[in-house]
Amino acid sequence: MALVRAAEYVRMSTEHQKYSTDLQSETIRHYASQRGLTIVRTYADEGRSGLNIEGRVGLQSLLADVEGGSADFSVVVVYDISRWGRFQDSDEAASYEYRCRAAGVHVAYCAEQFENDGSIGSDVQKVVKRRMAAEYSRDLSIKVHAGQCNLIRKGFRQGGPPGFGLRRQLMDESGNSKGELHRKQHKSIQTDRVVLVPGPEAETDIVRSVYHSFVADGRTESEIAAGLNEQGIFTDLGHSWTKGTVHQLLINEKYIGNNVWNRRSFKLKRRRVQNEPALWVRADGVFEAVVDRALFEAAAEIIRARSLRLTDEEMLEALRRLLAHSGSLSGLIIDEAENCPSSSAYQGRFGNLLRAYELVGYTPERDYRYVEINQGLRRLYPEIVSDVVTGIERAGAHVIRNPENDLLTVNEEFSVSVVVVRCLETRGGSLRWSVRLDRGLFPDLTVAVRMDRSNIVARDYLILPSFDMDRQVLRLGEHNGLSLDAYLFDSLDPLFEMAERVSLSEVA
Repeated sequence: MALVRAAEYVRMSTEHQKYSTDLQSETIRHYASQRGLTIVRTYADEGRSGLNIEGRVGLQSLLADVEGGSADFSVVVVYDISRWGRFQDSDEAASYEYRCRAAGVHVAYCAEQFENDGSIGSDVQKVVKRRMAAEYSRDLSIKVHAGQCNLIRKGFRQGGPPGFGLRRQLMDESGNSKGELHRKQHKSIQTDRVVLVPGPEAETDIVRSVYHSFVADGRTESEIAAGLNEQGIFTDLGHSWTKGTVHQLLINEKYIGNNVWNRRSFKLKRRRVQNEPALWVRADGVFEAVVDRALFEAAAEIIRARSLRLTDEEMLEALRRLLAHSGSLSGLIIDEAENCPSSSAYQGRFGNLLRAYELVGYTPERDYRYVEINQGLRRLYPEIVSDVVTGIERAGAHVIRNPENDLLTVNEEFSVSVVVVRCLETRGGSLRWSVRLDRGLFPDLTVAVRMDRSNIVARDYLILPSFDMDRQVLRLGEHNGLSLDAYLFDSLDPLFEMAERVSLSEVA
């Protein structure tokens, strides 16, 4: 009997994987030998994340061959659902298998406990597996982010070049120095840590001279950059100095020993966002300072004062001129421009750069509206928590509000965590909510305030008992079945009634 020609697709992520591509291939070939398949082609993505298809040459080539009619096989064998991808949208996860099937190529999973035969049972299990694969990435992202925050607070450096006048020093788990990490070098032992230390004296002298020139001599960033370039001094990356690179040296807190992280977020390979200062993670005075704090603050005051001399309209007019000249706007473009306040000045004056862009009629290519929505919800959150406290107290209950995490303890009997949930609208007009349960607080109840389509007004409320919630993140639509919608209410009256104290005579 002639063997059926098949291809294999294997992938190993950049994270540490339990199964290497070699082991995947070995298992696939054993599966093929039992099913009368012969593997004639291999498509591989080694060291590629499964969060999206970008950079996955193997999967892209597979789809191109299948849909282009050049595939000399009728089956694609994949180790399991997660190797196909950990796409955050389960519809995207399903689409690539569908594209193969539509072109007449069957997809088989050799390590799953079901046959991919189109039956209801297999389809249900695939949906569940795709959601599990996506949830694994979300949980990993949360854990990694929390771990990074903890290391920052302990004074350890997380990623990025150290900067001119600074060096990265490798430390073992006992705090002993293991020497300098040079450019493009990385720690090889998981328990090792990295801290910043002053670089060669010649460089640190230059850093201090830049601050003195700016503060004492009144020289501008452009003048300082020109002077450094005339002396043949290059940046830590080997480039000539510019207004922007000098400005960044003058405003970066690492030169006074502060460890600041999470200025930007790039989670799960989605859009990169600029975080507002309230979300930054910091530890002050954990590195040896290169610049005296008084000198650093004097430089910061000069930079702030420059924008204070200008009215709002004057600042916006400078931005309009820059937009007309450059054709686009960004923090880097603004900082490099002559006769224009710095990007930090616009953030301080107008709340954020997006608001300044809007006022001059500029719309970035990327849609940053969700940033504004998140900022609005963060401003709304304290008011919502206060309203919950007021409602419980009006019911005659006693509430203790933890000032650090806003956990509410009611009558010293049960605890309540309040979360505000942003509403997302799909392309088809359906509404979606993602409720993240804060298991670190161990609340007895989580009150999830689901916002309406505008993300301005609350739509409804979920009162979720922790003992009945076995997931950290709930992905919700407008209708979610009785298991979840049983906890859905139009108001918080059920919570207030739960907190109400009733006398024993009334109960009798």
